[in-house]
Amino acid sequence: MVYITRRERFSAAHKLAKSEWSDEKNLEVFGKCSNPNWHGHNYILHVTVKGKPEPSTGFVVDLSALSDVIKEHIIQKVDHKNMNVDVDFMKGLMTSTENIAIAFWNQLVKPVAELGAELHSVKLQETENNYVEYFGE
Repeated sequence: MVYITRRERFSAAHKLAKSEWSDEKNLEVFGKCSNPNWHGHNYILHVTVKGKPEPSTGFVVDLSALSDVIKEHIIQKVDHKNMNVDVDFMKGLMTSTENIAIAFWNQLVKPVAELGAELHSVKLQETENNYVEYFGE
């Protein structure tokens, strides 16, 4: 089995807060991430797929095609957007990095399979020090 990863980047805003909680309670639980005026990140997204190389090309997947899938299903929908408000597949979800990674997986699993590969992981880096990896479990 061969694993291959494509990296993409995007910038987006979000806020961690529960509407039924007071600003004070949100601040206590989510800290500065509950800023009523939102905040943003320059995210780095790693999408890893796996499979056996196709004999004639030696590719598990055409990386240009994988990039196109990621851009169509993720980047075009989230780049320079407010993930709480503007992104259809994030509606009603807490926009934690964990939930974003799971939502990205759900958006990518079928289109990646259509390329002839299997989605292995989604790694979403939110800051220099924090990232989430999701393996579809």
